[in-house]
Formats: sequence, structure tokens, C-alpha cells
Amino acid sequence: MKNTYTTEQAVNELSKYDCFDSFSYEGTKALVEYIESIEEDCGIEVEFDPVSLACDYAQYDCLIDYADDNFMSWQEQFGIDYDNPLTGEQEEQSIHDCDGIIHDWVLCNIEDYIRDNGTLIEFDGGIIVSK
Repeated sequence: MKNTYTTEQAVNELSKYDCFDSFSYEGTKALVEYIESIEEDCGIEVEFDPVSLACDYAQYDCLIDYADDNFMSWQEQFGIDYDNPLTGEQEEQSIHDCDGIIHDWVLCNIEDYIRDNGTLIEFDGGIIVSK
């Protein structure tokens, strides 16, 4: 016996499981829509398994939260060394600009890492990353 869910039904069904407590409604909806797009693109049906989904994906507020959670020293992992034109020596560039904001290239490096090693689902309010 097989059940077919609409997007909203799948989101509501997932929210009933304790393993989805760390996901927001918007994050759960983004994950369901992503899985639906896989089904449409590949022509396959994905089995509805909340525990497996919660084990395979995690929600974060931003790329930096992901890096904090997954790397002891993400500044070294995603920083960039450059040749200082004044000294001619290679130096490590700060991940922050003059205003203390993280450089876009650092965020791009983290995003590229995630995409190269798994799945990144972006939505208004955070990101979903495959584990």
C-alpha cells in the first residue's frame, strides 16, 4: 500500500516526528520541495522515511553556522593566502573586512565545499545541508 502526499501534507507529516524538531516549517518545506524536484527530474518515487531524512539532512541558519558545526578551524579551512605586494611574502588574509563582516569569498568557499561534497538547499531563513 502506498500513500501520495501533497507538499503541505508531507511537511505536516514530517513535523509530527521528534527527529524533525531541529527543522523549521520553512526548512521542512524546502526539503520536501527539493525531494519532489528529484522525483520529477529523475522520474522516480522517493519513499517517505522521516527518520532517514532527518539523518541525511540538517538545517542551519547560515553558512557560518554550518562551518562552526563541522570544522574546528573553518577560518583556516576556507581562508585564502595571498602574496603581500609590500613584503613579497605569502600571508593569510583576514576573513573579515574592515567593518567586521565576513568576506563574500569566504562564504563562497563554504558554499562551494558543501556543493562539492553533498547537497545545499537554500531557502528564506536558512539552509539545508546533506550530511
